[in-house]
Amino acid sequence: MVDKRHWDKLNLDTSMLGFGCMRFPVKENGDIDEEKAEAMIDKAYANGVNYYDTAYLYHNGQSEPAIGKFLRKYPRESFYIATKLPVMILKDSREKAQEIFDEQMSRLGLGYIDFYLLHGLNKVSFETVKKLGLIEFCEKLRSEGRIRYIGFSFHDSYEVFEEILRCYDWDFCQIQLNYMDVGEQAGMKGYELTKSLGIPLVIMEPAKGGSLSVLPEEASTVLKKLDPGASDTSWAMRWIGSLDNVKVVLSGMTEMAHLDDNLKTFTNFRPLSEKELAAIEEVRAAFARRVKNGCTTCRYCMPCPAGVDIPGNFLIWNKYAMYRNNRELMMAWGGMGPFAMKDEAKAKNCVECGACEEKCPQQLSIREDLKKVQSELDEIVASLKR
Repeated sequence: MVDKRHWDKLNLDTSMLGFGCMRFPVKENGDIDEEKAEAMIDKAYANGVNYYDTAYLYHNGQSEPAIGKFLRKYPRESFYIATKLPVMILKDSREKAQEIFDEQMSRLGLGYIDFYLLHGLNKVSFETVKKLGLIEFCEKLRSEGRIRYIGFSFHDSYEVFEEILRCYDWDFCQIQLNYMDVGEQAGMKGYELTKSLGIPLVIMEPAKGGSLSVLPEEASTVLKKLDPGASDTSWAMRWIGSLDNVKVVLSGMTEMAHLDDNLKTFTNFRPLSEKELAAIEEVRAAFARRVKNGCTTCRYCMPCPAGVDIPGNFLIWNKYAMYRNNRELMMAWGGMGPFAMKDEAKAKNCVECGACEEKCPQQLSIREDLKKVQSELDEIVASLKR
């Protein structure tokens, strides 16, 4: 059985491994393959996994009905269900929030929701939360017994995270964190803040969307020397699970093999030793050596007279060089994601005025590098589309 963690703030126990319901196996038409997905849920449940995380938007609205169907055969008090209110689509309507919540209750068919999150908060969506009184809306739902705990998931800078975290006595929150993202978004600074405030943490993207599941050889070799039989994913999971204020580590599992590996990691869980933590530092260094240029995203080069998002272009370029994550590249450069680089901000719009190079503290050859960004990323995206 997988290990559990105690939540002092809420006086409950959850499995360290949480089942993320965003990456269920799918059929050729994109629908969830319910037979395969249910078999994974059944095995997870049998091995003590009691935290299941879904959202209104996952799998184009199919995730909530599916996980509700899979779990209804089990005693309701034996598991926790988490889902999320999609703040980003509410616009100016609190009535829409109520409609969506009622639909979620119907989709799940589980009587109540244990962990209810305001989904993907950032600086803009937090203004919507305040304008529509969504925290008060959640408090009302809790007073009616329809939800039990109020939290939020987060994607923005540490400064925004601190503002949101301190504005309310949250029951819990959910952030992206892994051994490569210690300085991004909320990061380790955000982790320490939650610990100091006694707010329990649920972690998403512990393997950075799969980027830490298949490491480049030079990085993987470092870890194989210490434990030849351990998967790259297990190292990422053990790193995040070694942080004591992390109560649940979410994993979006698509294949039974993913579940088997995670069950192995979180059964008789072993925090990383000092020697193993040092090995992770070597892996970080190996990734750092793969970057294309030394852009620190300080933004001294901005604004660009031609409208090019110079640090944004270099960030996508460097991240792809580090992780070779095709899915992320298609979302960021190929126009397949909501936060994709806008065409007018791409490197191709550079007029080679040189103003950026005069201000760059790293003395980068920005004009030449922008040419490389455009040609290299365009070529990769074109090959992925073929």
